[in-house]
Amino acid sequence: MQDNDIYTLTPRGQQELRGGETTLSPAQIEVLIRIDGILSFAQIQAGMPQVSSEAFAKTLKGLLDRRLIEAAEADPFADQFKTQLNTLALTQAAAEADSGAVSLRKTGYYVSIARPRGTARTLATGEVLSAIVVDDEPTLAKFIQSYLAFEGFNVRLAGNRAEVIAEFRKAPAPDLILLDVMLPDADGFDILLRLRQHPALKNVPVIMLTGKATRESVLKGLASGADGYITKPFEPDALMRAVRTVVGLPEDTSAPRDLWADKEKR
Repeated sequence: MQDNDIYTLTPRGQQELRGGETTLSPAQIEVLIRIDGILSFAQIQAGMPQVSSEAFAKTLKGLLDRRLIEAAEADPFADQFKTQLNTLALTQAAAEADSGAVSLRKTGYYVSIARPRGTARTLATGEVLSAIVVDDEPTLAKFIQSYLAFEGFNVRLAGNRAEVIAEFRKAPAPDLILLDVMLPDADGFDILLRLRQHPALKNVPVIMLTGKATRESVLKGLASGADGYITKPFEPDALMRAVRTVVGLPEDTSAPRDLWADKEKR
């Protein structure tokens, strides 16, 4: 691996980030999210100053060995642009770090990723799981509520700060929280941090939901304690895989359900 090497996601890597479930370590996820087919090895590393060179190289090699990333084809125009950028910069390291920051802030990034939490969970006979969906889009919130209900969840909805506080205070404590990043009067990341500090709710699995995400926001959510991060629009099956992953439920091997057909039978 050389400083100027550029990597891109393979189809397997795309699936790892968009399939609703992953077995990668947090370090591997952080590097994989940063791979965009534009930044070089050195630029990505410069954007992660808290990680040693040896650890970064080992993580990248692990992703290569698992065939989640591959070397990108050289782009003469991009190479020329990088050379000009480095010439104008006070130091090459600063230019590489700045390039990494700009790449992380670009909107339009889509991901559906979730990490397992502990061991698999077996529900007792008659046990009903509880979930809170925090989203200010009523149609989407009710759609998610319907899907979770068919999976056996008792679902409560909240669309603003007051409703969030009220639902979090109610019994029973939720087994799952789906949390929108942007609410009309609250910030999802702030809510997440407060949840992780709350004695009764700090261990509740949380999946972040948002539209027009950036790589930076995904990394921020995962670093702040989110168990999963899903960008809108999302496939319902991917969402439910993520839900089962973070809650610890076994994978549903049955055919996908048609909610409208099920409703007509009721």
